[in-house]
Amino acid sequence: MGKFSTLLRATGLAVTVAMPAAAQDATTVMATVNGTDITLGHMIALQERLPEQYKQLEDAVLFDGILEQLIQQTALSQEMEKDLSGAIELSKENEIRAFLAGELLAKIGTADVDEAAVEEVYKERFAEGEPDMEFNASHILVETEDEAKELITMLADGADFAELAKEKSTGPSGPGGGSLGWFGKGAMVPAFEQAVVAMEDDTVSEPVQTQFGWHVIKRNESRVKEAPALDDVRDEIERELRAKAIDDEITRLTDTATVSRTEVEVDPAAIRDVGLLSK
Repeated sequence: MGKFSTLLRATGLAVTVAMPAAAQDATTVMATVNGTDITLGHMIALQERLPEQYKQLEDAVLFDGILEQLIQQTALSQEMEKDLSGAIELSKENEIRAFLAGELLAKIGTADVDEAAVEEVYKERFAEGEPDMEFNASHILVETEDEAKELITMLADGADFAELAKEKSTGPSGPGGGSLGWFGKGAMVPAFEQAVVAMEDDTVSEPVQTQFGWHVIKRNESRVKEAPALDDVRDEIERELRAKAIDDEITRLTDTATVSRTEVEVDPAAIRDVGLLSK
């Protein structure tokens, strides 16, 4: 929608009719442009699609602005309808298709989600599924495998891991004794994570290579990650269920539609030939 400063101008194109408040409904005609009625319903429908900043306007300003917008659009579209090119007609059909499809998907995507379905997903993912683990680990990052092996020897001889990390590690955790704190799966690069998962608590790894260099890892502790409360993950689960409902409906309607693909050979490059629209 354009700026309201342009919408509030008098156009002289419409004849408005004042109606008693009790008689107003969606079919109430608010203006007529060259024989085409603009109803209160048209205005409400447009208001629903406005950006939020326009909805903050005073009712009277918003009302007048929307009415003038529809008057202008009606007059302009009437003029364009007199001589629609093939390209515009095709684009119009595409826009109607896209609008209606979008409305259906929005309807599905905003529908209430069955509480039983939410609870079932929660139960499968958190209550009955394989529990997630969290790990507390430290590491020393160096440039070469030989440096990493030397560190492992020093640790076996009784060196303190945290002190070695402060002295030798090139990573940002070095000054903190190499501590990485608690983390779950997916937080670290794959090779590092795989090494940590395979270790026992209070053990030191063999040299592990990642894109950052060579790591000597100490797995300090591990624990079962506490399952979140249902209310903490409800929004996430509902989004997933709505997305699945949309995908399922697209698949259902597409699969059950009667579709006939024309057996004709067309050069794929024709998709870029805008000149065909003017023929």
